[in-house]
Amino acid sequence: MELTNTSVLNALRHVDDPDIKKDLVTLNMIQDIEIEGNKLSFTVMLTTPACPLKEVIKNDCLKAIEEHIGSDVEVDILMSSHVTTTRDNTPLLPGVKNIIAVASGKGGVGKSTVTANLAVALARQGAKVGIIDADIFGPSMPTMFNCEHEQPGIRKEGEKNLIIPIEQYGIKLISIGFLTPAENAVVWRGPMASSALKQFIGDTEWGELDYLFIDLPPGTSDIHLTLVQTVPVTGVVLVTTPQKVALADAQKGLNMFMQQQINVPILGVVENMAYFTPEELPDNKYHIFGKDGGKKLAQKHDVPFLGEIPLVQGIREGGDIGYPAIMQEGPTSDAFMQVAEATAQRVAIRNAEKAETKKVELKV
Repeated sequence: MELTNTSVLNALRHVDDPDIKKDLVTLNMIQDIEIEGNKLSFTVMLTTPACPLKEVIKNDCLKAIEEHIGSDVEVDILMSSHVTTTRDNTPLLPGVKNIIAVASGKGGVGKSTVTANLAVALARQGAKVGIIDADIFGPSMPTMFNCEHEQPGIRKEGEKNLIIPIEQYGIKLISIGFLTPAENAVVWRGPMASSALKQFIGDTEWGELDYLFIDLPPGTSDIHLTLVQTVPVTGVVLVTTPQKVALADAQKGLNMFMQQQINVPILGVVENMAYFTPEELPDNKYHIFGKDGGKKLAQKHDVPFLGEIPLVQGIREGGDIGYPAIMQEGPTSDAFMQVAEATAQRVAIRNAEKAETKKVELKV
């Protein structure tokens, strides 16, 4: 068959996005076709730079060109990305494509650790990422990013003062921990904490972001309601450990976001501390908190299971010294990367299948 723009597009109509289940041409993912003799080049525009199936899609494209045009075509495919969004014409956070809440029913399950590592993993893949540390009473992001003594800048815009977030490891960060001494307790009533979150959302210069993670406090509190009443949240990542008491609280967190008047999509469940692996025995797994609790919770509610993170000393050490575990090569880094890719994948599927989440008008 003759090599033309039309024949190339017709061939690539036989290649589906494995997640969205539509062909690449219909999804407008094929761009910049160039033909010179028997040489063909084009760009596949993925829905996230962290796409776990990019090699599958690339190989499917090569196979389609060979089957429907010919085996003598020299093909050069550039895999690029444009993160999808359903957030259009939004006055708050207009440059932010996706707002991802990270929640847990119970404290101490590693929610902030998961947030930090997912954010850095996506940034390392090329995404623009930010984090709001919404745990006003127990902020941990300054420690996890080794910037406890930093202070955000202020830029005046008309009558308004805009907070300039701290940048570390490619992540834009804001936390109450940057604004109060580390040893001081934040003794505030709920409305004051909610007001702080609103400022972090509306009075911070976030610029263009593909993903903005909101690290929520444990439980189901004023902060959670303030978030869903202030901005439309793309979806929620729920973090739990396998043990029964953590799962019981995670269930409450899940139910809160799924209830009809809130109705925020659940991107999936992450099981943290899934098993213990000693560094000297990297192939051994000891399920000291139980086994598959997070996976069973996801199955029970028919939501995705994003993956499991082991309990290893290096994760704790990385958090304490402000150097996230994802930045250190090894099985732990691989586990966080797999969960990050699965999260980005679920965001893309959610954006293809569901309309924008609405701000909650709940009166409580």
